[in-house]
Amino acid sequence: MITRRQMLKATTMMLGGAGLLGAARRIGAAPPMKRMAPGAHGAMPGMAEHATTTAGGSHGRVVTPDGSSLPWKWEGGFKTFHLVAEPVKREFAPGLVVNCWGYNGQTPGPTIEAQEGDRVRIYVTNKLPEPTSVHWHGVLVPNGMDGVSGLTQRAIRPGETFKYEFTLRQHGTQMYHPHFDEMVQMAMGMMGFFVIHPRGPEEPRVDRDFAIMLSEWFVKPGAATPDPTVMSDFNLLTFNSRVFPGTEPLVVRRGQRVRIRIGNLSSMDAHPIHLHGHNFRTTGTDGGRIPTSAQLPETTARVPVGTTRDVESGGDCPEC
Repeated sequence: MITRRQMLKATTMMLGGAGLLGAARRIGAAPPMKRMAPGAHGAMPGMAEHATTTAGGSHGRVVTPDGSSLPWKWEGGFKTFHLVAEPVKREFAPGLVVNCWGYNGQTPGPTIEAQEGDRVRIYVTNKLPEPTSVHWHGVLVPNGMDGVSGLTQRAIRPGETFKYEFTLRQHGTQMYHPHFDEMVQMAMGMMGFFVIHPRGPEEPRVDRDFAIMLSEWFVKPGAATPDPTVMSDFNLLTFNSRVFPGTEPLVVRRGQRVRIRIGNLSSMDAHPIHLHGHNFRTTGTDGGRIPTSAQLPETTARVPVGTTRDVESGGDCPEC
């Protein structure tokens, strides 16, 4: 016979388990993005995925919510990556599937992580129905590697692969995007982060590092393809091509120092990003790290078009 004490104990255990399951479901609510496997998406033969924790040396891996980091391998002294430009279907929110263009099966494209001083080699294969190129937005590169089709290179035609090579001479939060028919291609979702970690240790140390790309879209009701001719009357704002409630939460522990890298490429608007209940300091832009003496405590960061902003909060900072 089950006693009242036993019944209460069993009920408590069931409720606790349900609560944990509910939390796990919220954390994993967004479906995982398709990752580039060796040989997939036209990957170079023999390319093996390295743990992305090593991409930044002693620095922690950047987490791209609802996205991923791009795998790499050593090749002749180069840290070698492979991007594939191609059409993708992206679920902005449950039931809202949009026809986009992106890289390696996702939009925004996977985050590229490397370290200041690295020699990088990036193969770009074009599986779009039109030519493309890749511009390394904010990255200091030789003129011939700047990715401006018709000026510094011939456009990459459908089915072709182009090899970019350069040495990283800076650190910070940069981006990449096409420079061929960019009004259409960027409006369709072609962009991504290029995070260059500093060679030496960072002070103060960052425990959790996130990257969020802001995008605006106009998708007509009943349609599934964005209208790239719309320049101001957008009807969707996404974080990493997801719309709330489909966005993945940023999970951290109390007391950790958190960095959020925010990029803005596709919209025509400067976006103020506000964290409710938290102060932070804007610690970096796409131009580099902001000196500590110039960092002000804020609750809102304005992210203009074509720029990035790094904000940091928590840890041993009493004012953020």
